[in-house]
Amino acid sequence: MNTNTTRFEVDDKVAWITLNRPEAMNSLNPDLRWQLSEHLNEVEQNDDIWLAVITGAGERAFCAGADLKHRAIERQADEHQRLQWRQLAEQTTHITERWHFAKPLIAMVNGFALGGGLEIALACDIIIAADHAEFGLPEPRRGLIAGAAGVHRLPRQIGLKPAMGYLLTGRHMTATRAYQLGLINDVVDASELKTTVDQYVRDILRCAPLAIRATKACAMQGLDHPLGQAFEREYPEETLRQQSNDALEGPLAFAEKRQPRWQGN
Repeated sequence: MNTNTTRFEVDDKVAWITLNRPEAMNSLNPDLRWQLSEHLNEVEQNDDIWLAVITGAGERAFCAGADLKHRAIERQADEHQRLQWRQLAEQTTHITERWHFAKPLIAMVNGFALGGGLEIALACDIIIAADHAEFGLPEPRRGLIAGAAGVHRLPRQIGLKPAMGYLLTGRHMTATRAYQLGLINDVVDASELKTTVDQYVRDILRCAPLAIRATKACAMQGLDHPLGQAFEREYPEETLRQQSNDALEGPLAFAEKRQPRWQGN
């Protein structure tokens, strides 16, 4: 499925979402936000999709953040156009606000991931970056803040002091530095980026999908509680996994020395 600002393909249980405004460094205007939201709705609702990869078109940028040129245009637009944009925004649930997205999300970062672009990557579970990629939340340099949860996610993911060093200066970090800080999982040559992501995808698909979702739910939701409470509390996703056919298939396949045949139920 190709739209005005995105590409969406599903191949062997994997949704590939491409932010497709390379002429604007894949920056986020209302249309792109809405179309990304619609694709994520499809990933959530379609049982034949087990995980998703998000990337940007071209080699310059994953996503350069909010389209500030559009913001300038918006101020000069007539009331009818503003109303259309407001209605589009009301229909959009941005990735940064999907606090408990059930399925794995991989960010394949092929260039600049700045501002809202980094916030998209921060909302993903795994980040793989080309070695020329750069990361940053430069909003204060524009009189803004990283308000799509960037100011909250970055300290949680790399620690308070390193995060404040970037949040309060607007500095960029290289892919290598992001890897050193634990922000991303792998840094590879641009020519190896897709291959590396494919390896992660294949390994995830080797696992039972309900086990993956239960693992993600327990890990992410458990962060909101002290360790003992996180361990003791019940997770609906784990209850569903325990009662699934796949929970029986895994041990049976191991005993029979064959590959499991996951059904996702």
